[in-house]
Amino acid sequence: MKQLVAILKATADSNRLRILGLLSRKELCVCELAHILGITQPSVSRHLRRLQAAGLIAARQRGYWTNYYLAPANQCTKDLLRHLNKWWQGKTDDIKQLSRVTRYSLCRHRDRARAKKGRL
Repeated sequence: MKQLVAILKATADSNRLRILGLLSRKELCVCELAHILGITQPSVSRHLRRLQAAGLIAARQRGYWTNYYLAPANQCTKDLLRHLNKWWQGKTDDIKQLSRVTRYSLCRHRDRARAKKGRL
């Protein structure tokens, strides 16, 4: 029962649902998700932690980036993600944004801004 409650709480937020939909398309880093969702990177990180704790996603380090991807922990989460994916099919705004986003330009832009402030 605790796991079901955690899963339902994790999916009871529009940004987390959008994250799940985006991750159903491909692995993404925090920079990409923040840009597409229009929220800060710390907010995205909090959402990702909640989704990971519920057993819906996982992360792996790939060089400079930590990539997040769907990784259902059990049959319940697999079924939920399958149903969410059906719902997600009609949501095209985020998908259009996803096709235009490149992590290299996003992260390079952020690093240049930090360098100008003397933080890099």
